[in-house]
Amino acid sequence: MVNALPDDRVRRRRRLKASAAVAAAVALVLNMIMISPAHADLQNPRQDFLRGSVGGLFLHWGERTAPQHTDCAQWEADVTDGGWTPDYWLDEAQKLHTQYIVLATFHSRLGYARPWPSAIPGSCSTQRDFLGELVDAAKPRGMKVILYMTDDPQWNTQGLTSGSWLDSAAYSAYKGHDVDITTRDGFGEFSYDNFFEVMNRYPDLGGFWIDNDNAYWEKNHLYEQIHQLRPNYTLSNNNEDTPEMDMISNEQKTGMTPSYDYPQAVYTAQPRLTEADFKLPTTGNWWYDGVDPSVDYRVSLGRLVTNVGSSIKALMDEQAMVNGRFPSKQEAFNDFADEYLDQIWESLHGVEGGGYMYGGLEPGGWNNGAHGVTTISRTDPNLHYVHVVTPPTGTTTLKLGDNGYKIKSVTNLRTGAKLKFSQSDGTLAITGISEWDPYDTVLKVTSKGRDKTLSGVTVTATASAGGHDAAAAGDGDYLTYWDNDKTLPVSLDFDLGKAKKVKYIGLNQREDSVSYARSATEQSARIRDYQVYVSKDGVDWGTPVMAGTLPSQRGVEVIKLPDTTAVDKAAHVRLEVLNTYAAATDTTRYKRLRIDEAWIGDGFVRHGKPIKDDDGDGGGATLPVSIEGESGVLSGSARADTCAACSGGAKVRFIGNNTSNYATYNVNVPAAGDRQLTIAGTVSGTRSFSVSVNGGPAVTATLTGTSFDSPITTTVTVPMNAGFNTLKFFNDTANAPDLDGFTVS
Repeated sequence: MVNALPDDRVRRRRRLKASAAVAAAVALVLNMIMISPAHADLQNPRQDFLRGSVGGLFLHWGERTAPQHTDCAQWEADVTDGGWTPDYWLDEAQKLHTQYIVLATFHSRLGYARPWPSAIPGSCSTQRDFLGELVDAAKPRGMKVILYMTDDPQWNTQGLTSGSWLDSAAYSAYKGHDVDITTRDGFGEFSYDNFFEVMNRYPDLGGFWIDNDNAYWEKNHLYEQIHQLRPNYTLSNNNEDTPEMDMISNEQKTGMTPSYDYPQAVYTAQPRLTEADFKLPTTGNWWYDGVDPSVDYRVSLGRLVTNVGSSIKALMDEQAMVNGRFPSKQEAFNDFADEYLDQIWESLHGVEGGGYMYGGLEPGGWNNGAHGVTTISRTDPNLHYVHVVTPPTGTTTLKLGDNGYKIKSVTNLRTGAKLKFSQSDGTLAITGISEWDPYDTVLKVTSKGRDKTLSGVTVTATASAGGHDAAAAGDGDYLTYWDNDKTLPVSLDFDLGKAKKVKYIGLNQREDSVSYARSATEQSARIRDYQVYVSKDGVDWGTPVMAGTLPSQRGVEVIKLPDTTAVDKAAHVRLEVLNTYAAATDTTRYKRLRIDEAWIGDGFVRHGKPIKDDDGDGGGATLPVSIEGESGVLSGSARADTCAACSGGAKVRFIGNNTSNYATYNVNVPAAGDRQLTIAGTVSGTRSFSVSVNGGPAVTATLTGTSFDSPITTTVTVPMNAGFNTLKFFNDTANAPDLDGFTVS
């Protein structure tokens, strides 16, 4: 049960007078302002600080921090006697290269403690102004403090043998009417008063990080009042894309492949401010629970880098002890991150995520199992960085899509070493990388802008939502987009003005869709099956010049057109989208399609001779080439799992039985022709894969076995192009075997 604050009558009178003064001031302000309707500010000057940030340090710290205290005064005394200082938190935050701190003390599972002297009774409130000291110490460092506020009273008895962390009687006496603050509405009133007390006391606070919504707040227009009373405050909301909020935060998602690729789980498109929240110790409670769990350096650094590479703010949680210090393993990680991030800081700060809405080179899955992101400078659109978080296996060469950019130079950012590169067929090949960093090899790439893309193209569509017509897909502005108004099939038509050679269609699909299906009602709204037509007059379209399937993955998609006479003399190009990945059960994304930018390329940038891989064959890897199943891009429910008898100790499960569940792989071969594909998998009984190459017709590969623990093989023949090929393993109608891997020979 919560002990009352010191029962000194003089102090009590002073606090009651202070509370009355606060209430009167708030009432006066409320009488003076007009409440504006709720709306979403996608761009607002108050957001500039967050937009310029890489991330923040999330601190859960309160009465229930081990060892748990049930006496507020004793908790405060132990914090003070333990040597708490705001500068320690700020130092550690700056080691992580973050720009703000989110303090979660008024937290439902931490005892609802308030680390400031409050005139409002109802839960623990300290006499020492820990919050004020932190805000004051942050200001001269150019950092900000954001206060976590919960709306949830349901944990009010957690950790107690009797009683509650919340004192309804004291709050009712203060308010002059009965309020049960253990109920949602009563707690809404209690927390509502605390918002105004904090706003009145701390003008230099950065804003509020709000855990979901409360009906009392909404009924009383809390968010609108915050924006009017403190227009410099930002509002962040956890897991709900509430319109009044400046930023949507996505909390602790897991299950992505690779495991660090957190942005696969994000469902809100830029330019909406977006934040990804994750623990640095990958085990244990959000708050300190008396243990010192390990920090996974690879996952933690990978999450930071991939968030930056997607223009998402990284909110990294560490577990402060009662005295405010972090357990030793977290301190050690911070010390390591301080020096490590210094070396590559220019590629992480002052940049946007490349390959999505801001242009830039291809992110995602690259050759030989490589994976990473790209960034692009906010001030120089020709300055790019390639972050190789997972290096390619067995090669010193990295190959990724150039997205139409003409490259001038490539250097290793850490060493300054110049690297050889070539460009052909839409691919940038960089070679001579003799040593890959275990966490993030960063390549600095300068360009001359996009080349061989057609200008003066008029874009129309057979269906568009109001305010988002097809012209927005061709205006060169990533802040605008075309919306198909949930109409499928739908066609996007490009009028080139006159007959021209056409080599490819480039597409930036809007990134408001997860890259994997977390449930039947949250799936990808990206293009699945499509057809391409060309025409001389825009009337007679004839038969499709190609058809295919695009993967459900983030970043630019390039549809390369075949070399035919018709394509060489096209004045009009039509992309017909037959369907998207979202199922009918996904009412938000079913049939929805949004495209930020689409363009036509009349050729590919060529530079230098094709890079010879390490084997010197002048093309792809020497055949045979073997690919691990877990190295691919896994969509839907498909996921990697351990398998002692499998190659690499892992396999891919849950391919099939749904159009969203599949795995894709990029495979480089030296010459075009039919290739033998030897597929290894595990199965009990008989199951089949469908295997499609470059969106072409699928072949069936059947495996019959007796155990999901013992790999067996089958062989099929597939046609492949010279260079990179995309192989898709799927089974739309039935369960597939588990995939160990495959060999191309």
